[in-house]
Amino acid sequence: MRDVYVVGIGITSFTRLDYPLAEIAAYPALQAMQDAGLDKVDHVYVANMGGGRVSNQTALGSAVVDHLCLWPVGAETIENGPASGASAIKTGAMAIASGMMDTVLVTGAERMNEVNSLEATDFVATLAHPMAERIYGVTLPALAGMFTRLYMERYGVTSRHLAMVAIKNHANACLNQFAHVQNKISMDGILDGKDASHNNPVIADPLRFFDICPVSDGGAAVILASAEVAKKLGKPLVKLAGFGQATDTHAVHEREDPTALTAVRLAADKAFKMAKLKPADVDVAELHDAFTILEIAESEEVGFFEKGKGHLALERGETALNGKLPINTSGGLKARGHAVGATGIAQAHEIVLQLRGDAKKRQVKDAKVGFTCNFGGFGNNVVCLAMVRE
Repeated sequence: MRDVYVVGIGITSFTRLDYPLAEIAAYPALQAMQDAGLDKVDHVYVANMGGGRVSNQTALGSAVVDHLCLWPVGAETIENGPASGASAIKTGAMAIASGMMDTVLVTGAERMNEVNSLEATDFVATLAHPMAERIYGVTLPALAGMFTRLYMERYGVTSRHLAMVAIKNHANACLNQFAHVQNKISMDGILDGKDASHNNPVIADPLRFFDICPVSDGGAAVILASAEVAKKLGKPLVKLAGFGQATDTHAVHEREDPTALTAVRLAADKAFKMAKLKPADVDVAELHDAFTILEIAESEEVGFFEKGKGHLALERGETALNGKLPINTSGGLKARGHAVGATGIAQAHEIVLQLRGDAKKRQVKDAKVGFTCNFGGFGNNVVCLAMVRE
């Protein structure tokens, strides 16, 4: 199996974008090709979840190739819910590793604001089990609220810990020009102050407004290449050293322990094993914090902290930008934004910036190993990536 390198990256702002979906995917793809110094690739994979339902756009891979004038290159659209982005990267990496391709463009996009927030919530709820969950009105915030309450009761996580995640990630996003939400928040403003209940109302008890990611439009892209091509291009060598994917029961109530994100643990184990790394080797990570509790829970499941102790590491400042293991330096889904099909690629984009030393004001000192966790459904299909600077 051949080694795979990330040789180009591109991203749009994650906000409200008044452009067609295919253009939102094509723009960062063009950036990535320019960054890599390539004017053609062997194949294209496009990550997207809701083009057909939300944007009335199917066959997005074909549309992106046409926008980029890359015909007759082959193209596919990859859909794996919120984990579509990392799934597309994994698929592209397998094409390179197998020797079938030497260069692959992976781009992802979503235009969530094409519908109102209620319709967007309903669209995302299609991830839930159709007969055991969705038919009864279950939404992703509802599942996250129940998960959070169980986590609080079992491990001592409090609303203050959730607020600490939000405050940290908003601060990081203020250093990211592409982030959706670029305003600092404080404990007084969202939890303790006299206006906190107005500023930060309960959405899915115990989750509040600032515990949940925004609805974002946006796109992100990477170019993957073989070692031979990567070394000729002369870019800083960032190796996609490992990837892992795992699934869990579709219906959350069927899991033996509803607080265990088993697919996260298994996907991370596979990625670390393939990369010949340990969680302790990671210098910077992007974890899928669509809800603040997920950053804490995922940080434990991937092996960064002992089960039930992630919130204590957060208290100690270990996950802050200047901490022992900075998490979500981009602002995470919480503040960078969550353009669903692009999210996993945006996570990889941030890690490549960090490993290249190009993250500017949010740069982690001497970052050599990076990790991402892209969370599909409510933990029923998860993809993790491990990257190394050579």
